[in-house]
Amino acid sequence: MQNGQVVVNARWDKEASVWVATSSDVPGLVTEAESVEALIKKLCALIPELLDANGYADADDVSFALFTQRFEVAGRCLA
Repeated sequence: MQNGQVVVNARWDKEASVWVATSSDVPGLVTEAESVEALIKKLCALIPELLDANGYADADDVSFALFTQRFEVAGRCLA
């Protein structure tokens, strides 16, 4: 955790066309979604569930930071 926040890392899987998210702060967290917005919705449900399932202390809300990573290639146009 960083500053009391769960840290979630997501990378773009070009082959599957989905964002894949994992977190070392939340045991068992591996999920995917077609958009970042859909991924955030899934994380809002999964993070508290998995923390509860792993015996972490109860809390009203769980703050998380989502870091995304996507690699692309920009082609040069020769004029």
